[in-house]
Amino acid sequence: MAYDEGLSFRVEEILVDTPEIIAKKMFGGIGYLFRGNMTCGVIQNALIVRLSLQDYQTALQKPNTRKFEMTGREMRGWLLVDPDGTSDDIDLKNWIKSALHYCATLPRK
Repeated sequence: MAYDEGLSFRVEEILVDTPEIIAKKMFGGIGYLFRGNMTCGVIQNALIVRLSLQDYQTALQKPNTRKFEMTGREMRGWLLVDPDGTSDDIDLKNWIKSALHYCATLPRK
């Protein structure tokens, strides 16, 4: 299944004024890198965000969220947000803002 281009367009609208963002197709979806670090993206119809481990654990308790697993392994710190969790532009912006906030603490790649 291709990724949700409508969701990726909404993500790009939010990121448009953020310097150092690069869009890159990956994992059958699209990822957005901030200073070389994958920050968020769209896989199928879900938003994927990168969070601190503390924020990740808290976010997993919210509705419409789930762990991101790759090859059967949980990718701690990576969270999938289902469409109901991103249908509101404010919610989408908050998820992206949280990912950017965390990734700003990481060293540049």
